[in-house]
Amino acid sequence: MSCFRIGSRASDPHHDHLQRSSNGRHRPQIHRLLIVTAALVAVTSTSELMGQQQRGDQPSEQAPWRVLAEGQRPEDARLGDPKTLNGHFPFQVPESVEAWQARRDELQRRVLVATGLWPMPERTPMQPVIHGKIDRDGFSVERVYFESLPGHFVTGLLFRPAEASDTPRAGVLCPHGHGGRMQRFSDADLAKQIEMGAEKYENSGRYPKLARCAQLARMGCVSFIFDMLGYADSIQVGYETSHRHRNPRPEERESGPWCFFSAPAELRLQSIMGLQTWNSIRALDFLASLPDVDPERLAVTGGSGGGTQSILLGAIDDRLQASFPNGMVSTSMQGGCYCENCCLLRIDTGNVELAAMFAPRPQSMTAANDWTRDMMNDGFPELRKLYAMLGVEDSVDCYPMLHFPHNYNYVSRSKMYAWMNRHLRLGLPEPIVELDYQPLSEAEAAIWNEEHPAPTETGVEHERKVLRWFDEQSTNWLAGLFPSSREKIAEYHRWVGAAWRVLFDQPLPEPDALSVETVREANQDGVIILSRLVIDARRGAQIPILVLKRETAGTPVANASSGRVVIWSTQNGKESAFTPAGDLSPEVLRLVEAGGEVVIPDLFGQGELEVEGATEDQQRLVNDDREYSAFTFGYNRTLVAERVADLLSVVASSLGTDERHVTLVGGQRTAPWVLPTAMIAGHRLTRVAVDTAGFRFADVPHFSHPDFVPGAVKYGDLPALMALRAPYSLRIVGEQGRQPEVAAAAYASLEAAEEFSSVDAEILSPESIRWLLQ
Repeated sequence: MSCFRIGSRASDPHHDHLQRSSNGRHRPQIHRLLIVTAALVAVTSTSELMGQQQRGDQPSEQAPWRVLAEGQRPEDARLGDPKTLNGHFPFQVPESVEAWQARRDELQRRVLVATGLWPMPERTPMQPVIHGKIDRDGFSVERVYFESLPGHFVTGLLFRPAEASDTPRAGVLCPHGHGGRMQRFSDADLAKQIEMGAEKYENSGRYPKLARCAQLARMGCVSFIFDMLGYADSIQVGYETSHRHRNPRPEERESGPWCFFSAPAELRLQSIMGLQTWNSIRALDFLASLPDVDPERLAVTGGSGGGTQSILLGAIDDRLQASFPNGMVSTSMQGGCYCENCCLLRIDTGNVELAAMFAPRPQSMTAANDWTRDMMNDGFPELRKLYAMLGVEDSVDCYPMLHFPHNYNYVSRSKMYAWMNRHLRLGLPEPIVELDYQPLSEAEAAIWNEEHPAPTETGVEHERKVLRWFDEQSTNWLAGLFPSSREKIAEYHRWVGAAWRVLFDQPLPEPDALSVETVREANQDGVIILSRLVIDARRGAQIPILVLKRETAGTPVANASSGRVVIWSTQNGKESAFTPAGDLSPEVLRLVEAGGEVVIPDLFGQGELEVEGATEDQQRLVNDDREYSAFTFGYNRTLVAERVADLLSVVASSLGTDERHVTLVGGQRTAPWVLPTAMIAGHRLTRVAVDTAGFRFADVPHFSHPDFVPGAVKYGDLPALMALRAPYSLRIVGEQGRQPEVAAAAYASLEAAEEFSSVDAEILSPESIRWLLQ
């Protein structure tokens, strides 16, 4: 065996000076230079290569499957540290209103999928109970509880103006944030707040969460502050579980009925944040249903964790007409609690862009001496630019309060009152001055009492009941979409297919969006081996591939092609192309002898794209000692999603501009990324064959597992991906000859049953290879 390093990047003195842009991606002019250089190298014939070897241009030996020299790694941005919730999350305003609307639709789908609300569950009867009215100067307070889903209670306090009105009033929802609605400053803390001008009065300053509700009621609004999970009277899912889940509970590893933070819950996108968001939606349902509330004048305002809920609710609920999400609109820290994070939510986005989804509706906030401190220079200018593009520049504002730490204090609240006055059309003279009030006693603020006893179902058993209800909603929804007709499969694609695309969130790139660099060419026993890098600058990705084909006399090496390409994805990447002795593997030789051009990639985590901190049984996680999937996969794609994106780039580069016939074959343990690739690529892949080995995402035991894909079970598991491939050709091995029912129905409904087969055979048997290259 001989190895040749013609045009090797390792020997290029300019290689080390490749310039990078600020996001770590190559600048286009550098890529063009590399491509031209590679093209010149690629026309060198095999005899010229041999001549160079005879002239003594002999490279050092290295593993035959490597593209780059030993010790060298692709310049791939993903090989750096994964993103954390403390990263930087800039908002780039699209160039047109149309582009923004498309982006907003995409983001709204992401938020709904991530929170487990795609599609929206059934709005079951809330059966609200309002009791224990308490009168105060200018307003009244009533205790409230209702069911956001059967058996799960939302609790809170309802503030109403004291004066009667003949017309419905504006309604303001007040998610309270961490500390709870009954958050109380100590004497020392209160004195400090008053001294620094953060609070004005002793009573309202001592209970700042209730102060805004009281003042909004005095302004003529009906305001409702409801308990976040685990706070005050929300006792069914505890505080420790909802906000302090550091170590796994034994129940999270048990089989059978599952609870929050378990693998079955994550595989169904069931999270604390999702339940809390559902509670917020139902709280708005409750507020809008009140006879004295005008459903056309609804608003939301919350601080800190309540600001997070305000952002999310504004992103997905168009009933809101004004918003003041305080303390969480930032390009910096995105929310450090379990209740503020769920898988998939902030991949390639962040709180500023999520808040931007409220546009063009009026929205304001403050910047303080916390993670929002840079908003006036990084975040707010972009929001202002977006609102200006939409023709409503004055409908967004951010007030710098950098002399205060993280807060929703008297000064910040005063800005909110003025904002609500203008945009809820309250008609009050300004400035609006918050008044003091007599606080509620502990007994007056308690929702549960002897007449209204607290629910007895709590803890893990209640969690299991809640999650079972959500699962039944999804199961029934999927059953109703069973693709038994053309109309049904269109709906299946619209809902199930759209969800899977959020899980993987990468389209098939156009070939001209990629560049291909030939690093080395060699000839082994009459098989041409091209070592290449597929460069996807959009993602900052470089995918090493081997291209193998039978030598054709008189044809330049790089141009020798039958027009038929087989992409072979394996568990071990390019290394699978060779035996331990360095010979080409029998599978590769079969494909090459059959006349195909064989492409074998290293996908993310394989071979030359090996990831530090990952093993065969565990993918890379962020450095956080709190065990929660979303701290990694709320900000980073899963290993499977990265491999899907890499494989799509390889497919696109193999298609070229002449749309060659490209087929994809996946060996054992590759179905998690081969089938999504086949679904997304659609007709651009002529044929697809994959050995599933009976794999199902439902069998993944933990979020650290390399095959973990949050939401995969909710949206139909592997059979759904097969169904979404229809009507394009698909052969599966490893299902013991059985066709999953949903996939068979999808192909049949499109009159393409002959394009889908399940066989008991080796994935690269002679017969299978003939089928692939037909």
